[in-house]
Formats: sequence, C-alpha cells, structure tokens
Amino acid sequence: MYQNYTTGQTEFVLNFDFTISSTHIVRLIDAFVDSIPNEILLKDNVSTTGRPLSHPAIMLKILLFAYSRQTFSGRKIELMLEENIPMRWLARENHYSYHTINNFRSSSHASELIKQSFVYFSLALKDHDLIKDDAVFIDGTKIEADANKYSFTWKKSVQKYHNNLKEKASALYEELVEKQVIKSMDLETVQSSSGMELISENITEEIAKLNEEIEQEPKVIKGGSPKKRRRRFLSKTKRQLDQDFIPRAKKYEEAERIFQGRNSFSKTDHDATFMCMKEDPMRNRELKPGYNLQIATHNQFVLDYGLFANPTDTRTLVPFLNQFHSTDFFNYIVADAGYGSEYNYTSIIDQFEKEPLIPYNTFLKEQKRKFKNDLSKPQNWPYNEEDDYYIDYLGVRFSFYRYSVRKDRYGFKRDLKIYQADKIQLSSELDELAKTSSGRQRQIQVNQTWNYYKEKIKENLSSDEGQAVYRRRKYDVEPVFGRMKRDFGVRRTHLRGQKPVENDIGLVLMSMNLVKLGKMIAQFSAKYIENIKIRLQILSYSKLWSRIIFLEAGNH
Repeated sequence: MYQNYTTGQTEFVLNFDFTISSTHIVRLIDAFVDSIPNEILLKDNVSTTGRPLSHPAIMLKILLFAYSRQTFSGRKIELMLEENIPMRWLARENHYSYHTINNFRSSSHASELIKQSFVYFSLALKDHDLIKDDAVFIDGTKIEADANKYSFTWKKSVQKYHNNLKEKASALYEELVEKQVIKSMDLETVQSSSGMELISENITEEIAKLNEEIEQEPKVIKGGSPKKRRRRFLSKTKRQLDQDFIPRAKKYEEAERIFQGRNSFSKTDHDATFMCMKEDPMRNRELKPGYNLQIATHNQFVLDYGLFANPTDTRTLVPFLNQFHSTDFFNYIVADAGYGSEYNYTSIIDQFEKEPLIPYNTFLKEQKRKFKNDLSKPQNWPYNEEDDYYIDYLGVRFSFYRYSVRKDRYGFKRDLKIYQADKIQLSSELDELAKTSSGRQRQIQVNQTWNYYKEKIKENLSSDEGQAVYRRRKYDVEPVFGRMKRDFGVRRTHLRGQKPVENDIGLVLMSMNLVKLGKMIAQFSAKYIENIKIRLQILSYSKLWSRIIFLEAGNH
C-alpha cells in the first residue's frame, strides 16, 4: 500500500504555522540588536522623500544569523530569506536582494554599527558578570585576502624603475632646453607626470609652428630641410612622452600613493599586503596577499578587533589599544612574545596605566642556566653602581663614556649609555684585550630603560598571580582563531578593500560571540530544568517515604 499521491490538481492549499524555539540563536540575535539604541542604529541625515531605506536593525540581524550559519554569499543570504524559516521570522517576512545586502555590509554606516555592537556586547557581558577585572588577552593572525596571489607590486621595484624613468626624463628635458624647444623648469616638476604633460604640450605647439613654416618653404632644399629634421625629432620625442614616459610615470605615482608606508600591495585588492601565511600546505611560507587581524578576548568572547596592513604584531598593539573601548575593565594586558618591545611596555604602563604580561623575545632563553653562565653577555658582567663601570669576564674595565639617543624608523627614541674600555688597565695584557682588532677601544651599549622593563616583566611573570593569568592565554584567545578558521571556515576574506573586509570580519566575530553565548544560555537552561526535575523527584520521594513511615506506624 502506498500513500495517496495525485498530480495535476488545480489548487493546492497548504496551511501551516511555525514557532521558533526559545533557545534558538535567532531570538538571541533579535534581542541583542534591539538592545542597541536607535541613535546608534539610524543615520542622522536621511532623506524624507523617495523610497524608504532598509532598516539597519533588520539588515544587521539578517547578516549575523547568516554568518552564524556559515553563509557569506549575498545571493545565498537572499535565498535564505525565502527558504529558511528562522530567517523569515527574523526578517519579519521582509525580502531583500543581494545587491541591498552587499551594499549594506560594505557601507561606512555598517562599519560604525558593527564597531558599536562590540561595545554594547561588552557592556552586556560586564552587566551579567561574564567579564572579570583581571586581564584581557590580545593576539593576531593572518587572513588571506580575496585577491590574486600573483598580482603583487613591490615597493623597491617601483622605486627602482621610477628613478630610472626620472633620469631619462631629466636627460630628455636638458636636450630640449639645449635645442630651445622649452623653457627652463623645476627639476621636480620635470620628473613628474604633470611636468611631462606640460613638456608634451609645448612640443605640440612647437610642431604646429614648424608645420606653418615648412609649408612656406620651397619643395626642394639642397641638403634637406633643417626644420623638417627638427619636426621629426620633436614628433619622435612627443610620441615617446605620450606613449611611454607619461603612462609609466602615472602608474608609478599611483603605486607610490597606494603603498602608504607598506612594502607591497595586491593589484586586485590595493589594501591587502603580501605576508607569510602559515596555512601553506608545502610549508615553504609562500607570500600571499592578506590582512593582519588583531583581537582582544576574555573568556573566549571577542571584545574588539582591528585590521592592520603591517605583517608584524609588534607595531599593532598600541594602535589597537587606542581603539579598544574596554581598556578600563582590566588590570593586565596579556599577549605573547611577539608584542614584547620597549615601545609597547612604555605605552602600556605610562599611557594606559596597565600592567603588561608580555614576555620579550629572549625571555625563555634568559631563564636557562646556559645563558646565565655565559660570561660573554654584558648583562652577566659585574657592575659597580657607585663608580658606574663594568668588568668583563677577561678583567677589562668599561667605564661610562657618553650618552646616545637612537631613533628607529618609526620615530621611537631610545636612550643609551655607551661604556668604553679604559685605555689604561691593570696590566699590559688587559690593555691589548681592551682594543678591537682594528686598534680601537672596545665599547658596549646599555639601555637602562629596556633593562628596567625586562626586570619588571620577569617579576610579573614569575609571581603566582602573573603565572596563573598568563597561563590562561593559551585557552582564551587561541581557540577563537581555531573556531573562526575551522568551524566557521573563514581562512579567506569574502570582500575586497580595508573597510568592507573589516565589516566582514566583524560580522564573523560577532556571530561567533552570539553563538557561544547562545550555547551557554541553552546549557544553563537545561541544567536549570534538570535541577528542578531532580528537586521534584527528591520531593516526591520524600513525600512517598514519609507516607510509608506513616502507614507502618499506624499498623503498629
């Protein structure tokens, strides 16, 4: 026997009603977005005429739920609005095209809204005692850009070819001035694309004058016409300028504008920088276009994030902390050794007034017995604080020589003390040991500020509290990247450009937060219900047991 199946009906009516579970993620997304004030959600300057704009709250809800279901395509999100029942409930049966969805998540308004959502999420965690006042954990990872990995442009190559072009343009300019084609100009103007265009215009005017003069010349001139030879030279020069020099100069100038202090960029995504990616299957650290993602976490919740173009983490910590909205919630800033530097320690202690739990690069190495017993290291030499001198393992005395200030390429100044070996030592042998192979007096550099911070970091990381807090870094911030890349499948961005990519990553991280919080609420509800059931069972058993005791007492 089969079920009744009839085709060709003229009418098929399907009546249905659906309800969403109280622990479903869409209810948490709906409540969270509705908790954001309208002053943040809505724009100030919105036209009062024409077709109404899509409400940002609904668009944000749609994107958060789609990202929580690992759906990142605008067309697939549009399809979810038609086929997915929780999505239809969340969107209140509104339908939006993929153009509207993509335009919203790439907009500057969405960027501000996503950033503000992290602020309100952090405040909600704080209100529900899910954030303690001890530490925030910071780490970074590389995200591959949605760009062709072979479309690279290198800064050194552009500078090399641009300098060669400038030399050719200068030589051509001197030749034209010598032949009285153009007037003298500033050298910087000549080497620019605008200056080359001005030279081309002058040559055009000169050719027009020569054409008029050549028409008045006799057809046959003994030895050839000098004006025709001059015209041929100018035509060749103009063709070289218009077809070669000017296009190349514009291309190099545009590339130098795009670099903005970086060493490379991708032609398909100008904001992406070529970085070494750990995910290369051949483990040859192939350079790929990408972004440096920095996040701040607590209890595996992402409190804030930032996207940077530089591949190293050292120079991203201070800019990231400047934009971090919840710095006042915590006492410790915890990160790995990639963030350990004098500049970062100075900024955390003086500017942010926090305690860094960030080891420097040689922290573990300096804890070993081999390093402590290595007498070739100046920091293991005996130091006389009263007379301010060092004595090395050979017995050579190094006295204070002068102060020095060193500035790195980022403009950060380091105060150094230079110690030089005394010219007169205790013996003639030491006098020879106090000199280099070239005959100069040996010198050492001591950065007292850096040594002070190193001792402070050692003290913080050696204390029981510091060790306990730093130990949490491994299972607080690292699993977030694992969930993002493994569970959510985000190893490559879905949009192009700094702002759109930042919005895309922000939506991913916020959806991860909401999914994690939803699971916690569901587990809490399940445990709460289970505890109620157990208490009811205990109560019923106790009532039954008291009834049995009462009956037994009556029988006796």
